[in-house]
Amino acid sequence: MTSNKSILGNSGATIVGCGLNVSRASNVIIRNLTFRDWNDDAINVQYSTRVWIDHNTFSNGYDGVVDIKRASDYVTVSWNRVFSHNKVMLLGHSDDNGAEDRGHLRVTYHHNYFDGTTQRHPRVRFGKVVHVYNNYYRSVSSYGVASTVEAGVLVEGNYFENTGDPYHCGEGGSPAGSLAARNNYSTGSGAGQTCGSVGGVPYSYSLDTPANVKSIVTGGAGAGKISV
Repeated sequence: MTSNKSILGNSGATIVGCGLNVSRASNVIIRNLTFRDWNDDAINVQYSTRVWIDHNTFSNGYDGVVDIKRASDYVTVSWNRVFSHNKVMLLGHSDDNGAEDRGHLRVTYHHNYFDGTTQRHPRVRFGKVVHVYNNYYRSVSSYGVASTVEAGVLVEGNYFENTGDPYHCGEGGSPAGSLAARNNYSTGSGAGQTCGSVGGVPYSYSLDTPANVKSIVTGGAGAGKISV
C-alpha cells in the first residue's frame, strides 16, 4: 500500500491466502476486512507512519496478524477480532534493531478482542509509550502482553478472562522492558508482572469501565460491526 490510501471493505469483504504490506507509507487506513489463511503476515507495517487498522477479523494465518516494525510510528490498532491463531501482534522485530526503532514504534492498541489466541497481544520491543487499553482477552493460552528491550508499555483498563499470564516483562531471549498496569479487570486469570517505570500517554482518551469491556468489545469488534 502507498501513502494516502484507504481500504474499506464492503459487507463480507475477505482476503484469503495473503495479506497487505504497508511499507514506506503514511496516512493509511485498513478497515472492515476479514483475513484468513494468510501465508506470511496478514498486515505488515514497516517504515510507515500514521496507520489505522480498525474493525477487521483475522483467523488461521501463518505468521503475524499485525506486525509493526522498522521505525514505524503513530499507529493505532483498534476494534479487531482475532481467533484460531498463534502469533498475534509483534511490535519491533529484533533485539538488534534499536538504531532504527528507538524513538519510534509509538502504537496504541484498544478495544481488540483476543479470542482464544496464544501469544503476542502485543509483544513489544523499543516502543514507548505503547498504550494497551480496553482490550478483551478471552482464554489466551500462553501470554497476553510482553514488554522487552527498552520498551515502555502501559496496560490499562483491559478485561482478562481465563488468561493465566496476562502480562509480563521479557520474553524468550529478550530482556525485560518496562511495564505498568492499572485499572485492569480480571476473572480466572493470573496476577501479571510489572517492571520499571513508564511515562505518561501523550494524548487525551476516554477509558471505558474495565468491568464493561467484555460486553463492549464483543459487541463491537471485528469486520461487519461498522458502516462504511
